[in-house]
Amino acid sequence: MSVSKILVLKRSLSTSRLMSAAIKNVTVIGGGLMGSGIAQVAAQTGHQVTLYEINQEALKKAKQGIMVSLQRVAKKTHKEQPEKAEMFVHETLDRLKTTLDLEASVKEADLVVEAIVENIEAKHKLFSSLDTIAPEHTIFASNTSSLSIGEIASVTKRKDRFGGLHFFNPVPVMKLLEVSINYLPPLFNHVLVLNLLDVSTNYLPPLFEPVLVMKLPEVIRIPETSDETYKKMMDWGQALGKTTITCKDTPGFVVNRLLVPNLAEAVRMLERGDATARDIDTAMKLGAGHPMGPFELADYVGNDTTKFILDGWHKRFPDNPLFRPIPLLTKLVEEGKLGLKTGEGFYKYNKK
Repeated sequence: MSVSKILVLKRSLSTSRLMSAAIKNVTVIGGGLMGSGIAQVAAQTGHQVTLYEINQEALKKAKQGIMVSLQRVAKKTHKEQPEKAEMFVHETLDRLKTTLDLEASVKEADLVVEAIVENIEAKHKLFSSLDTIAPEHTIFASNTSSLSIGEIASVTKRKDRFGGLHFFNPVPVMKLLEVSINYLPPLFNHVLVLNLLDVSTNYLPPLFEPVLVMKLPEVIRIPETSDETYKKMMDWGQALGKTTITCKDTPGFVVNRLLVPNLAEAVRMLERGDATARDIDTAMKLGAGHPMGPFELADYVGNDTTKFILDGWHKRFPDNPLFRPIPLLTKLVEEGKLGLKTGEGFYKYNKK
């Protein structure tokens, strides 16, 4: 074999290895509850992480939250070994850096996970910018819980390197990751979701924004998503210690697509006078084995969040009766009775 052919072969093999390399450098856009949780878990599991926010105050709050959460995790996993606990926190923080510079945040990224406000215009603006500054090999993913991955990806020129990674809140505890796609091969036609909620814990996480307690993230794949991108996202989710499931780019993916209509129907039952909120909650806890009743969960998540998701789905699918507006829910939100966070929703709470 000639020297030139050997050099071409080596270059080809090198390129192949580069394309198939595992995700090592991760950028998280948005340092809120979800973004900071994703950044923490990625850093905990050995990834180099950059967390981007738009102002210093947001970054400071995110870093404080991560520190508190890390110390809690370290205390739990290294109960009798304070030196190991301290090392765990130190090493994790060493792998996590923060920045206000969007371009600098993605210059070495293998994966960018977006976790900003649930607004399609804001996401379009962000990904339009990222598409021009991120390396060609970088995979883009959105952590949206209610918007279409295909619609979010529409403004980019890398739809083959775009997908959905839906984590659950709090990220460090919740072990589910939803990977969403538009085409499901026969293997994925029937999906059993196991260990969605670790009911052995005393902490019950929020429904729509969970990452640390939930064991399962959803991976969402659009038709253009390449097999290589899909595999990398699935492998990365597993590297984080999550249980990954695959689903179509459908409203709410798997978890929220089932849970939001469930909450909505419970509110409609109350609205019709079929039963009281307390009796409906009791029925679902004792009769269906749910850790929380639908009204307890709705108040915990925030009635504005439930309404926001239903309104978005109703706008896109006006003929679907499951998504139609609910007057009682609208009334509560207009009155500022959003649930636990405001002291009153379907129930009243004593503010501390």
